[in-house]
Amino acid sequence: MNVRTAASISVALICLASRGAFGQSAEVQDPFSKPWWEAVVGPFAIHFSNEDEHTHVYLLGLERNQPDGWIWGFSAFQNSFGQPSAYAYYGYRWEGLFGNPAIYAKLSGGIIYGYKDEYKDKVPFNHNGFGLGIIPAIGYRLTRADAVQVGALGTAGLIFTYNRRF
Repeated sequence: MNVRTAASISVALICLASRGAFGQSAEVQDPFSKPWWEAVVGPFAIHFSNEDEHTHVYLLGLERNQPDGWIWGFSAFQNSFGQPSAYAYYGYRWEGLFGNPAIYAKLSGGIIYGYKDEYKDKVPFNHNGFGLGIIPAIGYRLTRADAVQVGALGTAGLIFTYNRRF
């Protein structure tokens, strides 16, 4: 995916997310008082470099959110090189960024598994397919249950996800 396509997708996602910024229902502004689960679906990622080896990235995950901001979760995905992979993590969520109750940020860190063989150096501290990952993300709550999120994958690229609270 080239830079122009990535920029177009980013602008489209920002426009979609900003639709809810005007005339938000009170439901989005209510603080979350009980722990909740979120299903995470990552339909695509963009890469900062165009390597011929890159394949489409798919991600499915499950995340537990605590009212005090702490999160933990697990995701299974096909990495950029077509290898089945997983990420188990723990982190923190900040709500109400920039004075907008719908905008949040997350920072997670954990164990990534799946980058093997000639791709083992694509993940820091990789040993036998197990490496370390840190993923900062920013998201926008469209409703109390629905959110879109962009996560930074180190220096490799960005992953776009849809999160559904239940």
